[in-house]
Amino acid sequence: MRFVDLSAPIASSPPETIDLVRVEIDLQDHEAGAELIESFLGVGPELLRDGEGWANDEIRKLGTHSTTHVDAPRHYNSTIRGKPAQAIDELPLEWFFSRGVVVDFSAKADGEAIEAEEIETELARVGHELRELDIVCVRTDRDLNYAEADYMARGPAVTAAATLWLFERGVRVMGIDAWGWDGPLHFQAERAKRENRPGIFWAAHQADLPYSQIERLCNLRELPQTGFQVACFPLRIVGASAAPARVVALLD
Repeated sequence: MRFVDLSAPIASSPPETIDLVRVEIDLQDHEAGAELIESFLGVGPELLRDGEGWANDEIRKLGTHSTTHVDAPRHYNSTIRGKPAQAIDELPLEWFFSRGVVVDFSAKADGEAIEAEEIETELARVGHELRELDIVCVRTDRDLNYAEADYMARGPAVTAAATLWLFERGVRVMGIDAWGWDGPLHFQAERAKRENRPGIFWAAHQADLPYSQIERLCNLRELPQTGFQVACFPLRIVGASAAPARVVALLD
């Protein structure tokens, strides 16, 4: 079996990164570990191999949406279909390990819509018939821009209608290799203000559907479009709207 890592690396952000998405990780070396052991337990470095203590690391800042992550319905609204929206720790594990399929929309422009009929056509082209709990991954190749300052402003937009179309066919987890499922926020904001009505900004997120999104996937281009499995288990953060996940594809 071959494994393909579909997750972004988690590392401290460059200084110019905005606070909304900033990651801060303090990597502590073996010398610091030895000092801690001596102060905590009275065991000096002369009693440690090579005078070294344990390495230890501290995540000082990591939002649940700051890297490759799985969204829970609670992220979208407080209620979904008249019931309290589920948090990430309340979702069934069965959702997060299943058959995968890649639909290729890498030719789409930033902000351009991905419609339901286009997904249906692409699935037919690659010969994949959706089954319940299939994990659908939308390839845009915007992960190539992951380290760039304008990464948030890149990517097409999966429509609410396309999201509903997938949901109605039993899909409960759908992902994209761009910053967000609905496309760049500034495109959505401009249209919502121009048309002055709800249902435009964050349309697919707030489609009143109990489903999960994986955002900021990587390396979808390394996969065949069908014939693999995806494992995308989110961290069990109680009450959270999302959680980081190590997303991996498994190929025979």
